[in-house]
Amino acid sequence: MEAGFRKQLGFWSLTAASIGGVIGSGWLFSAMYAAQAAGPAAILAWIIGGLAMLCVGLVYSELGATRPEAGGIVRYPTYSNGTLVSSIVSWSTWISYSANAPTEASAVMQYLSHFFPALYNGKSLTGLGITFAILLMLVFVVINYFGVRLFARVNNTITAIKVGVPLLTIVALLATSFHPGNLNSPAAGGFAPYGLAGALGAIATSGIVFAYTGFRQAIDLSGEAANPKRDVPRAVITVVLVSIVVYLLLQIAFIGALPHSLLSHGFGSINFKSPFANIALLINLTWLSWILYADSAISPTGSAIVYAASNARVTYSMGVNRFFPKFVTRLHPKYRVPFVALFINILLGFTLLLPLPSWHSLIAVMGSLTGFSYATGAVAVIAFRRKGLSGKDTQIRGINLSAPIAFVVSGLISYWAGWDKLSKAIILLIIGIIVYFWSYFHYKKPRKDIVGGIWMLAYIFLMLICSYLGTFGGKHWIPAPWDSIVVAIMSFIIFWIGVKSADWYMRQEKASHYEEYMASVDENTGLPG
Repeated sequence: MEAGFRKQLGFWSLTAASIGGVIGSGWLFSAMYAAQAAGPAAILAWIIGGLAMLCVGLVYSELGATRPEAGGIVRYPTYSNGTLVSSIVSWSTWISYSANAPTEASAVMQYLSHFFPALYNGKSLTGLGITFAILLMLVFVVINYFGVRLFARVNNTITAIKVGVPLLTIVALLATSFHPGNLNSPAAGGFAPYGLAGALGAIATSGIVFAYTGFRQAIDLSGEAANPKRDVPRAVITVVLVSIVVYLLLQIAFIGALPHSLLSHGFGSINFKSPFANIALLINLTWLSWILYADSAISPTGSAIVYAASNARVTYSMGVNRFFPKFVTRLHPKYRVPFVALFINILLGFTLLLPLPSWHSLIAVMGSLTGFSYATGAVAVIAFRRKGLSGKDTQIRGINLSAPIAFVVSGLISYWAGWDKLSKAIILLIIGIIVYFWSYFHYKKPRKDIVGGIWMLAYIFLMLICSYLGTFGGKHWIPAPWDSIVVAIMSFIIFWIGVKSADWYMRQEKASHYEEYMASVDENTGLPG
């Protein structure tokens, strides 16, 4: 067996990695797109999204402490429900993560278009913009190629800058140009000009989920943590709580700083190439605009470096699960990083950038995939507890309550993305399911993997039906808010079916054999010894 990952990441490096994922291009754009979709009610969207991510974060904190593995988010459902479920999670996570590099590169190009207009035409990157975005994506790979220590050093430095600039922006806007009346302006339609549906839809399609998703970096890097039982939960919970506060303040500052003249046509008409930098220029804070333009290169670059690291571990785990050929699990003989996975992911990133050549188009489609990838962690954490695989030293209080909440909210986030986005996301999932069944027959996987995961296929199908019949871009045959209630109830029922399926699947392995298998899994590589 090849030597494993190096365990060199402590609490601060794990926290910096997660904050590096949270504070990237999301803070530069999400406040504007959320305001476009929901008006001041975007504040509610950030609160709802943040509480949802806190529940999900608690689930993955326990999983990361119980079973620290590289790319653990796609390994946990393998243990609880088999390879069908884990492959669906792997596929959705892989695509979502692979979209992050082009997303962050697009953000850099969009901000730089203030100085170089040929990079962006107002709606999407130009051919020149795409070319430079691709070159920037290659830089992300190079930094990760030379090992986790270089990654941590670069990211820790960048994170210090990334955190400081949003805080400076919040203070500057609130102190110099905050108009409380903007939060309930009659001219712009009041607090919720587009209703509650606008706020809920914004969670998935305006970059809110995208912004919060960075907390998962600590989970994906848990296999390289020096003390995962202590540091992974601390890092995840710290990052989620900090990000809720920061993004709420950024949204309030953005809305409050808008000049009254811009609100005469409603929040939906607000459109900036470089949102916070453009506002800084409008209110004569030129010095702040220069800092923001500089940070527009630093923040997205830092996040993309983090996501490149995490996605390489996800792809590595997909090779361990035999969803991909085993050669993707190869580690560099010197730097101990999954270098084959790095290059595969960057090629997928190039492919995604071409049909979706803008920040907003990328996150709008990928946001609806995120809910499916989060959901299975909630099933796995309860299954692990029932099987006695998580000890008292790794169990987090309240998981029995937060796990079903996390599952239900993950389903609602996917549903709120709307029929247009969700149907496209499910087409991508279907492609992944087809690839899985090829893998199933090619590697002659056991029948129990299908039986243990059939509930996930039913969940995807029912979600598609609800979306088609509901009010979020669907036929409105199920009126609001009953459509969201139906989805919540359906998700809650599916959650317990998933837990029961996990109980069945793990019994098939026989308790002693399963625990023996789990004990034999090398925590460095994720492979059985």
